[in-house]
Amino acid sequence: MKKTLSWTIGVWLLMVFSALAAEEALPAAEAMSLAEIIRMGGWLMYVLGVLSVLGLALIMYYLLELRVRNVAPAAQALRLRELLKGQRPTEARELCARQPTALASILRAGLDFLKENPQAKPGMLKDIRVSEGARQVGRMQNMIHYLLDLSAVAPMVGLLGTVIGLLKAFNSVAFDVAKARPMELAAGVGQALITTIAGLIIAIPAMMAYSWFRGRVIKLTGRLEGTATDLLAILENQGDAP
Repeated sequence: MKKTLSWTIGVWLLMVFSALAAEEALPAAEAMSLAEIIRMGGWLMYVLGVLSVLGLALIMYYLLELRVRNVAPAAQALRLRELLKGQRPTEARELCARQPTALASILRAGLDFLKENPQAKPGMLKDIRVSEGARQVGRMQNMIHYLLDLSAVAPMVGLLGTVIGLLKAFNSVAFDVAKARPMELAAGVGQALITTIAGLIIAIPAMMAYSWFRGRVIKLTGRLEGTATDLLAILENQGDAP
């Protein structure tokens, strides 16, 4: 867990430091401080800063939320198996209420269905598992899509800064080329480049993190489906209503 968190934050910081590495290579007279870069980038740099903080917060939240202990913990599955084999569905339902994991939600849906429909065909439990399982998996998939959205929005904000910066640069020479001020032209081009770089610095790690979490969701989905199928199979084999 700590290793994964350190790796993710490390990748994010590496992208930031790489983008600012050129600053150290410049002579002292030409180097710009971080405050100067932000000021040159304009107000959109603050928007990009908020997006970067949001991205880090999402990554840390997903690292805490998308874990086996929150989806299909082995200890909970073992205890539920014991209760179901002992034909103690009430205690199993209470355990699901005390430990509200994705696995508990699926099993509780099956137990509630059998309680309300004691004469239901055993095969109908499969439909319950598929329906509730799809809801739980969809919740995890929709959760990580915020990172995908962030990786799309950040470059667009950077592109907006590019357009604004180029517009400023063109305006400096639009009316009279002879009176054009090089500093104003450079400021406009500088804003265009800085916001573009900042947007990519946020988008690239966000996309990498999304890909990694997508793989984790796939693994958790397989574990959840297998465990839920085993537990509901015990209810089907018993053939008795809770």
